[in-house]
Amino acid sequence: MNGTEGVITATSVAYSHDLSILGLFAQASLTVKVVIVLLLASSLWSWSITFAKLSLMKKLNVSGDKFEDSFWNSGSMDMLYDSLANKDNDPFVSVFIAGMKELRRTKTKVKSAIGGISLKDRIDRMMRVSVCREIDYLERHLGFLATVGSTAPFVGLFGTVWGIMNSFESIGFEQNTSLTSVAPGIAEALFATALGLVVTIPAVIAYNKISSEINRYQNRLDAFVDEFSAIISRQIEDAEV
Repeated sequence: MNGTEGVITATSVAYSHDLSILGLFAQASLTVKVVIVLLLASSLWSWSITFAKLSLMKKLNVSGDKFEDSFWNSGSMDMLYDSLANKDNDPFVSVFIAGMKELRRTKTKVKSAIGGISLKDRIDRMMRVSVCREIDYLERHLGFLATVGSTAPFVGLFGTVWGIMNSFESIGFEQNTSLTSVAPGIAEALFATALGLVVTIPAVIAYNKISSEINRYQNRLDAFVDEFSAIISRQIEDAEV
């Protein structure tokens, strides 16, 4: 009879602890709750940054293709500049406008080969500055993804350690080393660990993916700057002849 009562008691204690995700959160200590909320908030913000950046890069690649088609098929750079003067919301357009503004500002002052070289350098420098400005804008908030990817596992580990500490406290308080005594704390600890990994892995993947997309896009901008500089140099040489 005593054995049966012991089994019933152990079973009732086990069922008194809800081991579902919501149950674990509700029964967790305040410290672990703070850790869980922090990880969840970081995850939501990471996902929002990821979707926003990937959507933006897709849009910029499409608009970049359209601009390059217009640039190479246009009969005159001046006509293209006039049509795009008020549409500098695209990095390619912004870089092109920066170069054309410098060209128009000093074009009439070119009198010698030395002046032509100086003009080309100034145009190239203005476009490089514009590229750096655009890439800096695209890289905004990427630092958050990097921070989450590197720190979330340790935040989850902190919750793990705290949950295990709660388990040992439960053992010491109840003077009981049975599974029913330590299961809630262990489950709480493992939940914090798993959540830390769930937050970390997507953040790291997203950071690498977005960084790769931005680097590829920057290479396209740099290639356009080189091509545009070559065209400007050719025009300057033709004007000098």
